Amino acid sequence: MSRLITRTNPDDLHPTPGYHHVTVVEAGRTAYLAGQCPLDRTGAVVAPGELEPQVDQIVANALVVLEVVGAVPEDVVRSVIYVVSSRNDELGSVWQWFNASELAPAFTTASTLLGVAQLGYAGQRVELDLTAALPS
Repeated sequence: MSRLITRTNPDDLHPTPGYHHVTVVEAGRTAYLAGQCPLDRTGAVVAPGELEPQVDQIVANALVVLEVVGAVPEDVVRSVIYVVSSRNDELGSVWQWFNASELAPAFTTASTLLGVAQLGYAGQRVELDLTAALPS
């Protein structure tokens, strides 16, 4: 699918730390994946209150849902990362941890990183929304 996805950064905008300002998908099927939470197979929050283990669980979960729809991280065309924090260092740490993971190619596309007050589960610090352009 990657040949139908174009990522670009306009010359008149600021440089980015790895993502692209614009992602264009020529045509085809799209998967809108539910927010991936740091939940294990039993539905329990992994490492309540801790960032890195929660990112690791989210990466594992996201790779499963991408595989189910026949996609890989390179097929992701939009990501939104939510972090329960108002600290720039924690937001940056989560961004870097995701970009050091097997899911890293997903974050070269149009991406947003947000600090939020609360997420849906007690102890949850991170959530990830992905949109993927699916292979034909």
